[in-house]
Amino acid sequence: MTTTKTVSIEADPNVPLVRIIRDFAATPAQLFRAHTDPELFARWAGPDGMDNRIDYWDARTGGSWRYVAHRDGAEFAFHGSFHEIRPDRLVQTFTYEGAPDSVALETLWFEDLGDGRTRLHAQSLVDSFEGRDAFVNSGMEVGIEQGYVKLDAVLDAVLAADDA
Repeated sequence: MTTTKTVSIEADPNVPLVRIIRDFAATPAQLFRAHTDPELFARWAGPDGMDNRIDYWDARTGGSWRYVAHRDGAEFAFHGSFHEIRPDRLVQTFTYEGAPDSVALETLWFEDLGDGRTRLHAQSLVDSFEGRDAFVNSGMEVGIEQGYVKLDAVLDAVLAADDA
């Protein structure tokens, strides 16, 4: 069983960028799978109480994706394109459809720490400091923290299934 971990979220003072770092008790391959397998992704992305429906998910370089998060009758749709998919790195765009002019370029990479542990590095670049600040002030920290706790549970289940 994994333990609770802290997410580091930092707004860069010089460019409209948000950096996120979090360690996981999983291999880079397992963490990569949790980000590219739509069934696994839907199980952990977003805050508690939010369910996700994948509309389409083509996790390959040049592919695209869309999912809708819903809770208490409210829906929040997101879409993007996979710019690059490699076992150690994902580059994609991310758009919340409620703010279609605010497209983020996201880069995630998986640092192998050894002993079945991986450090996830993520950064989201937006088009302005105002956009970055709106992103940070949107409550995204809660969604990231709670989503990563759910990701721990998904990874535990994946690890248990892999060991069986």
